[in-house]
Amino acid sequence: MKTLRDTWLVFQRHLVLLARSPLQIVLGVAQPVVYLALFAPLLKPALASMGAGSMADAYRIYVPGMLVALALGGGLYVGFGLLAELGAGVVERVRVTPVSRVALLLGRALRDVVTLALQAALIIVLTLPLGLAVRLQDVLLAYLLLALISLSSAATSYGLALRIGNPDTLGQVVNNLAQPLMLLSGTLLPLALAPLWLRRIADWNPFSWAVAGMREVFAGHPGDSAVLRSLAVLAVVALAALTWSARQFARAVR
Repeated sequence: MKTLRDTWLVFQRHLVLLARSPLQIVLGVAQPVVYLALFAPLLKPALASMGAGSMADAYRIYVPGMLVALALGGGLYVGFGLLAELGAGVVERVRVTPVSRVALLLGRALRDVVTLALQAALIIVLTLPLGLAVRLQDVLLAYLLLALISLSSAATSYGLALRIGNPDTLGQVVNNLAQPLMLLSGTLLPLALAPLWLRRIADWNPFSWAVAGMREVFAGHPGDSAVLRSLAVLAVVALAALTWSARQFARAVR
């Protein structure tokens, strides 16, 4: 119970800080919106082989991948905020408080999930006039998948920040981690268009399963086996990332 209460307190604090800087949410979706407006229309001929006969069908394939890229890429960069708090002595002052070290991680990670949820809502709303049609219950299931991705990537970023401690080195590590994960998950182009050897490599990327599940959800097939597989895989990845990052917090904040 103490961990849950402390998590709620940490979450509230970071939510207040987020409310004071709403521009952060808008800037987070600026690049995805540019991709939707300028890049997605170029994909219609390529996506036609997957049954995308109209722009609405193309967006139904492209938007889920973009949301996964937003959850994965955005989460992997939150560690820089933690490094800023470390430099300002915020985390140092926490050491003298009885707050749960696990709560320090979970409160921050839940704030990141809320940020992602708001950004995803903006992207979906902006895409609706372009022809995207998705049911409310499917959006809620998509949010569950996105929450698991955000928890995984954010926890990994926080753990790396505590482990590395240097923002320059962290930037290099995150870039070298984020780009292969996103390219091998088919966020921009479906992996069905890739050569066989690349698809076999992508099978080992858990986020490629996430993209496949998200696309089935947006296609109106929430009960598809790809959705169930993606939920199971992402739950395991999120649990592993949270466990590892919680240990880093426990060691760093004693």
